[in-house]
Amino acid sequence: MEDDLMERRGSSVTRKTGETKITVSLTLDGEGAFRGSTGIKFFDHILSLLAYHSFMDLSIEAEWDLKHHGVEDVGIVLGQAMGEALGEREGIARFGYALIPMDEALAEASVDLVRRPHIKVDLSLSNPSIEDMAAEDIVHFLQSLANSIPAVIHVNVRYGLNDHHRVEAAVKALAVAFRNAWQREPRRRGPPSSKGMV
Repeated sequence: MEDDLMERRGSSVTRKTGETKITVSLTLDGEGAFRGSTGIKFFDHILSLLAYHSFMDLSIEAEWDLKHHGVEDVGIVLGQAMGEALGEREGIARFGYALIPMDEALAEASVDLVRRPHIKVDLSLSNPSIEDMAAEDIVHFLQSLANSIPAVIHVNVRYGLNDHHRVEAAVKALAVAFRNAWQREPRRRGPPSSKGMV
């Protein structure tokens, strides 16, 4: 494979508003390391799972006034950094899919790294919060992420009795789907689309 294709794909993005200051640094071709803290323990858990199972090295510095603003902006900045790291998206598989269990829960995720934002999420959570994070903020994070990459993302929890397990299965599935979608495809040269561009 050519030397330029072997380079590690990474990016660093900072977003500063009157409500938040978020910095995300990442390397797609990493070892799955997560560093930093958002101040929301369950959100840190989500981010660490996303990094670990996608093999993305991820570092986050986050300051905010309200949790909702912070979660949204982490999704925006993480998505922007992922999009920048993907560059022109040439030579990648483009599509990724995973079906992942977490004890009694089973979740599936599909990813298309095309430059069109769309997300469909069905976690079917029973409780208004999980640990120290609002359930609706988990969905909002995924929406902000997909819109900012941009990419098409579908996440569906087929079943599960425990909300923590449902979310954990969903995030792991998304991480593996990302990993499969952004992996390099040695047989492909140029954009992963019959149109000649994504």
